[in-house]
Amino acid sequence: QVQLVESGGGLVQAGGSLRLSCAASGRTFSMYAMGWFRQAPGKEREFVAAISWSGSSTNYADSVKGRFTISRDNAKNTLYLQMNSLTTEDTAVYYCAAARRADITPSIRDRTAFGSWGQGTQVTVSS
Repeated sequence: QVQLVESGGGLVQAGGSLRLSCAASGRTFSMYAMGWFRQAPGKEREFVAAISWSGSSTNYADSVKGRFTISRDNAKNTLYLQMNSLTTEDTAVYYCAAARRADITPSIRDRTAFGSWGQGTQVTVSS
């Protein structure tokens, strides 16, 4: 099992940027794909982005494509999400997750593809 701890959330004005981090421990981080999900109040948890074990492949939700960038540093066991041009629609709790496999396919957008989750970090975008 892998333990995941997110950080970097906070309050930002629309148009601003934030960088989320996810520190992993307890399992070989570099062997597995990783992802970010988010959950807004009253809504289901939704896929944001995923990255393969090597970082060579990524997948983004249409709503964040071109604004968000997922990356990883396997030497530091850390996953990142750079979020630019934030809007109020991006307000949510953001969760980091470790996948059950190394590579990513379109099915990586399904929550069931992930076996470990962090506790989440709140991102609030004000207008």
